[in-house]
Amino acid sequence: MLDREGFRPNVGIILLNAHNEVWWGKRVREHSWQFPQGGIKYGETPEQAMYRELEEEIGLRAEHVKIIGRTRDWLRYEVPDHFIKREIRGHYRGQKQIWFLLRMCARDNDVNLRLTDHPEFDAWRWHEYWVPLDVVIEFKRDVYQRALQELSRFLTWPAHGNGHRHHTSRYLRQPHAPRGINGQNGNSAGKASGATAATRPELVAASGEAPCDCDPPGIAEAGKE
Repeated sequence: MLDREGFRPNVGIILLNAHNEVWWGKRVREHSWQFPQGGIKYGETPEQAMYRELEEEIGLRAEHVKIIGRTRDWLRYEVPDHFIKREIRGHYRGQKQIWFLLRMCARDNDVNLRLTDHPEFDAWRWHEYWVPLDVVIEFKRDVYQRALQELSRFLTWPAHGNGHRHHTSRYLRQPHAPRGINGQNGNSAGKASGATAATRPELVAASGEAPCDCDPPGIAEAGKE
């Protein structure tokens, strides 16, 4: 489904934890990281598409998150020709996206990257809000920067931090076994790093962590749009 200018309607998701860190996913069998995103199907609203993509890509449902805000309008990026299938070149230009800012109200180990037979990510981590744009594919960088800047208005930061928290990010591997691949279980993320949850327990979130209450300190009051 393309608009008259050749852009496909799409949603992007920035998911926060209680510390205003963002969910950062590693694409399957690639060395690139990104936020969850996906196309809006015919008849869907952006919010409906967001919840569907949230579940398909990282295994969380509506009850696991709270919407904090969204971008006011579409943010667009063009896709270089060599990334576009030959049969749609000349018609398809890129994506136009509505970005949602969500607060996670579930536990880290509720994330399930293997809910579908065609996962988007094979690893994930929490990262400080201002993600390093040099690890984002070049043609998406401007939209990422614009989305993070616009949605940062929904957050307040400690006076000494200015929105930047210096810490060592936790690196989390997928604790769920893949399904639908020849009926066998496995752990492709663990193989990729040469370590599994059994040998590197710090790669998996502690199941004893309490979920956030969805209204931690640091959220500014925001009117509905």
